[in-house]
Amino acid sequence: MQELLHSISQCTICKDHLPLGPRPVVTAHKNSKIIIIGQAPGTKVHASGIPWDDASGKQLRNWLDVSKEQFYNPENFAIMPMGFCYPGKGKSGDLPPRPECAPQWHQQLLKQMQHVELILLIGMYAQRYYLKSSAKKTLTETVDNFQAYLPMYLPLPHPSPRNRFWLTKNPWFQTEVLPILKTKVHSLIK
Repeated sequence: MQELLHSISQCTICKDHLPLGPRPVVTAHKNSKIIIIGQAPGTKVHASGIPWDDASGKQLRNWLDVSKEQFYNPENFAIMPMGFCYPGKGKSGDLPPRPECAPQWHQQLLKQMQHVELILLIGMYAQRYYLKSSAKKTLTETVDNFQAYLPMYLPLPHPSPRNRFWLTKNPWFQTEVLPILKTKVHSLIK
């Protein structure tokens, strides 16, 4: 695993498309129990090199009901975004994750993590990539049908502060999904 993570840290496959240059942000351990697959690092995470080191990460840890120590223990959580590097700024937020990362690295990482019992698919890019044709037309429909993807996958919206409107409009997420998420996570981590 360490050799693979080192190879990923040296990756330059899409360097010509990255406004801030390559800085892959990924954590994993051969004993990881839960994988978090989000979109791609933002500028703050690019600068620190620490995944989910921003307001979205704070909200995600609240959703999971875990401490920073639990969250950053790679035996608990592997953090493997769809794009490992900051993709740049778009019209209404960051650009989509670079399409090269997941096909290049995800299967290699998954093969080395034999103890995974839950994969959290955060956002539409991860949901469409992993759920394929079983993903619903919208993120809201996919998250609302989360039970259909268990026990291995649990689709979630992005915990970005920009999603406050979505969370307000979909109160069932707080009352139906989060309690199950917290229970599953606490049954798996140290």
